[in-house]
Amino acid sequence: MLARINKRFPTFFDDLIGREFMPDFFEADGFKSLPAVNIIEGDDNYTIEVAAPGLEKKDFHIELENNCLTISSEKEQKSEETNEKFARKEFSYSSFRRSFTLPETVNNEKIQANYKDGILYVKVPKKEEAKVKPARQIAIS
Repeated sequence: MLARINKRFPTFFDDLIGREFMPDFFEADGFKSLPAVNIIEGDDNYTIEVAAPGLEKKDFHIELENNCLTISSEKEQKSEETNEKFARKEFSYSSFRRSFTLPETVNNEKIQANYKDGILYVKVPKKEEAKVKPARQIAIS
């Protein structure tokens, strides 16, 4: 019975979530790793936090096209060790790509990003008319 469930689970997952919903999460040979992301809405902006330890600022590429913000990274590491009896080369390659559709209420011209302590922070400011206004009293005439 467990074998039957295991065979059906990928199909169930594909049907439930769907490759169209999360196309960057699927590859032909299975799942690939995606960094964890937090999206925080504040009064004046949205903050996207991408957990990407081990990367450097230069490893990221952030692009905005048609209200779609795409954060991607590619990193290749090579190491080589040689002594009298052997030679060893190791390569590792990692990449990811995450896309976010931004609401019409954001100011695309003022998006900022910084990377600190393994986390990429992308601040997406809201337009003035979309910011939360404090409560005010209305006089009765």
